[in-house]
Amino acid sequence: MVGSIGIDGLISGMKTTELIDQLLAVEGNQQKLLASKRTGLQSVVSALQSLNTKVASLGTAATTALKAESWQTTTASSTSTSVVAVTSTDATPSSVTMTVDTLASSQSTLYTLPTSYSDAKPMFTLAIGGELKTITASSDHIGDIVSAFNAEGTGVSASAVNVGTAKDPVYKLQLTGTTTGATNSFSLTAINPNDGTALSAQSLRTAADAQITLWPGTPGETKVFSSSNEFKGVLTGVDLTVSKTGAEEVTVTVGRNAATMSKLAANIVTNLSAVLGDIADRTKSSTGTATDGGSILKGGLLSGNTAVRVMQQAALTAGALQVDGKSPASVGIVLGKDGTFTYDEAKFTAAYNADPVGTQKIVQAVASTLETAATSASDPTKGSLTAQIKSYEGEVSDLADRIADWDDRLTTRRASLTRTYTAMEVAMSKMQSTSNFLSQQLAQLNANNAS
Repeated sequence: MVGSIGIDGLISGMKTTELIDQLLAVEGNQQKLLASKRTGLQSVVSALQSLNTKVASLGTAATTALKAESWQTTTASSTSTSVVAVTSTDATPSSVTMTVDTLASSQSTLYTLPTSYSDAKPMFTLAIGGELKTITASSDHIGDIVSAFNAEGTGVSASAVNVGTAKDPVYKLQLTGTTTGATNSFSLTAINPNDGTALSAQSLRTAADAQITLWPGTPGETKVFSSSNEFKGVLTGVDLTVSKTGAEEVTVTVGRNAATMSKLAANIVTNLSAVLGDIADRTKSSTGTATDGGSILKGGLLSGNTAVRVMQQAALTAGALQVDGKSPASVGIVLGKDGTFTYDEAKFTAAYNADPVGTQKIVQAVASTLETAATSASDPTKGSLTAQIKSYEGEVSDLADRIADWDDRLTTRRASLTRTYTAMEVAMSKMQSTSNFLSQQLAQLNANNAS
């Protein structure tokens, strides 16, 4: 086959492979230009994607700060460790004074059991919480009776108490309610005692409610009861748990959680700084070398990008807002002369403690401006940065296809040039063979004529 013949200088002496490479290098310059353009566009896409992620995070932080419930976080304090207060999202600033009078308790009773029963399985009626339950043991052995009362759902726990000696044990049955509160008291009767006598009971502890007194010693003094040691909703959104009684007055105070509120503002500044820092890095100029060897000032990768410039301007505008004559700097969101933001937590805390409503208003004004700008830029369907990313990604994909087409085109061109130069070498080889044959014939003819 012609394509398998080596062609470098077989007949002509020409370096045809090198010549083909040079010709293809000239024709492939267009592909190199496309590849260079694709690399540049891919860098822009990566930069925009990175910025877009940061802008979206800024939008999320701003949206969180705009929600009313984000500013409703409260914390509760108590003047005594015997009263623990827990707040929910419904809690509002308030306070209450109280004394803890009694703690909730469950009933505990010691029973003397019958000596025998009318059948092999002792049966008892347990009246607890207004409900009657039948307890049946598998035998009259004290262990089986205890197990029957300890079954799930009886409402009591049981144990055998030896009031005799180790050698001559005498067992009594101790029942203890599993739930505190006066309504959870119980009584026990034997259904089938052999002697027909009632059970003998000794009270160890009665079931009782917990009791606190609100505003003790005032005309508004009020007693509040709970079946457990937890008092739910004594204040709006506040649950109290008591653990010790005493005449000491305890004050529970509920206030706004300044530390949590501070995190809202701090989160905005953190994300805002990330956005502005990224913009600054992507738009700053650098010094390069011109074609003539001199220095040239080169713009940043995203310099001149309108969407980026609009986002940057919106951030700076947010830092310069005036709300009721006060700037964000008054609540710790400080815009520096260099166009960067810092957060002063101490200043925010002081401002919030002095005027929580006004401080919230300023932070939310900043958040509103930033949320609008962030949404306009990074919205997944119509954001300006999102649209640019999609457009550039389309161009990058198109360039990749065009570069691949050039690979096919250059491969085809190389094959064509190889065939051409191979054919030339073959033709020259044939001509040389003909020339050699003619030369031989002429030489033979001359030799014949000479003889």
